[in-house]
Amino acid sequence: MIKVNDNKIDFVIMWVDGSDREWLKEKNKYSEEKTNIDDAINRYRDIGTLKYWFRGVEKYTPWVNKIHFVTWGHIPDWLNVDNPKLNIVNHKDFIPEKYLPTFSANPIELNLHRIKGLAEQFVLFNDDMFILNELSPEYFFKDNLPCDYWKENPFETEKEGSNFFDHIILNDLFVINKNFDKREVIKKNLGKVFNVKYGRSNVRFLMLNRWKYFTGFICPHTANPYLKSSYKDIWDKEYEILDNACSHKFRHILDVNQWVINWWQMCQGNFSVKSNKNVGKYFTLKNYEGDLKDYILSDDSTIVCINDTDKDIDFEKAKKGIIEIFEKKLSEKSSFEK
Repeated sequence: MIKVNDNKIDFVIMWVDGSDREWLKEKNKYSEEKTNIDDAINRYRDIGTLKYWFRGVEKYTPWVNKIHFVTWGHIPDWLNVDNPKLNIVNHKDFIPEKYLPTFSANPIELNLHRIKGLAEQFVLFNDDMFILNELSPEYFFKDNLPCDYWKENPFETEKEGSNFFDHIILNDLFVINKNFDKREVIKKNLGKVFNVKYGRSNVRFLMLNRWKYFTGFICPHTANPYLKSSYKDIWDKEYEILDNACSHKFRHILDVNQWVINWWQMCQGNFSVKSNKNVGKYFTLKNYEGDLKDYILSDDSTIVCINDTDKDIDFEKAKKGIIEIFEKKLSEKSSFEK
């Protein structure tokens, strides 16, 4: 039996319909200049699994207070917009006009605290992250703090690809080192930096302690709990950096993203310690015939991220395969569907 948290916890999910003709028309107005931007097709195409996100939420986290569905303006034709838990949020409703239109997740993520009626405690999902089994409110928040774990880890670059994400993560890391003294953070939060729940990871944290500055943090692709006040705090202190990132229409190498807020919370000590095990798993779309299927259908899974990273994949075949798997897991229609 799930214990219901008295504090309101909202979910925020961002979704884009990459096939919307009006959206494509507007996007193409701004995508002529390709220098230093990421405008790949796999950033926007829809794998047709959004209804399973809603089914998972309703079945496994019925305690959620409100779902804020963030969209450019398109709405799936099957979505029940009259569901009392659903709040349809257009980019124009909360993102400052000077940043619009935007075709990057980063300006959207960085302005979520401006959503009218958003609870202080909320969980951010991308539309490729799915709840697979029963989760309590304490999976995300405990004692009014996000449930999280210390993520310090040496920064590593990818060998292939455009490395846009690497640039952005380095920008995030710069902001953290600029605003936090590593020694002071550890001193004030010793029991959160080193904790029995982390197991052998404590050895890594101890070894990294010899460096004066933070050398990097892990960025797990999963749903992240946030405090709205954390957003306001970083905007107050680093307006220029966030303002610059939000001015880019597409993902840009000079951006920062939501991870800077996640790490900001962490360095402030604004988190309740949880284990760094079983926090969800990350798969790419091309893995649908392998371990991904086993994880989705498992009784021990929590949250899965299915990332569309391969532009050359047989997309329609993979899309069909993923939907078949979800139909085995979440076949029952939710109240968010007409």
